Amino acid sequence: MATNGIEGLLVETHNWGKTVAFWKSLGYLLELETDHHSGILKHPSGGPYLFVAERPASQALQVVPVIAVTDAAKFEAPASGTVVRPFERQHWPVLEMLLADPDGRTLSVQTPAPDSEGHHHG
Repeated sequence: MATNGIEGLLVETHNWGKTVAFWKSLGYLLELETDHHSGILKHPSGGPYLFVAERPASQALQVVPVIAVTDAAKFEAPASGTVVRPFERQHWPVLEMLLADPDGRTLSVQTPAPDSEGHHHG
């Protein structure tokens, strides 16, 4: 089963406020803010959303593409990749698989959880 492409990007940061201000200065709008220094920004002209999430200063930061699929049961990971973690329900309403590309970069493959609707994000 093919994917629906890159739906969003998880952008990790050590400073939520500065990172959101940076993206806002580039035209992104804050659509959703959580109570734990994370949230979704979207650009009015479209394109992938950004899910910005603050991480501890001791943690190395990543930018993780979020790949959308329609049905977790029908998705088959590419043979050239490695399933780091199979689909699991997350605290936001999605099932998420962590997949590594041939160079070891992590991708988040997400589909709405069967009994919910909402945004995908990391």
